[in-house]
Amino acid sequence: MNQESKCELDIKNFAKGKYSVDFPLFSKVEVNGPETHDVFKYIRANSPLYNQSTNQVQYIPWNFTKFLLDKDGKILKMYGPNDKPQTMEEDIQKLLSH
Repeated sequence: MNQESKCELDIKNFAKGKYSVDFPLFSKVEVNGPETHDVFKYIRANSPLYNQSTNQVQYIPWNFTKFLLDKDGKILKMYGPNDKPQTMEEDIQKLLSH
């Protein structure tokens, strides 16, 4: 939805400069709309965003929506944009213990 107008290189430089990010960052991709990246097509179609009765897939509602996937790519849970990463910790710990 054109929320990030900067190019990919500018985004990466900003993250490195402001937050000292030293891990690899994903490329800038579309998560909704006609140019949706295949990863997000899969996530949307296999998460609570998919309505089986109408065969319709909703858009990812906002930046910072988070998805927890298992090692096989199954979507286990969707977290909203306002959910803090700490709220995911227990679910991640359970997943790692299996």
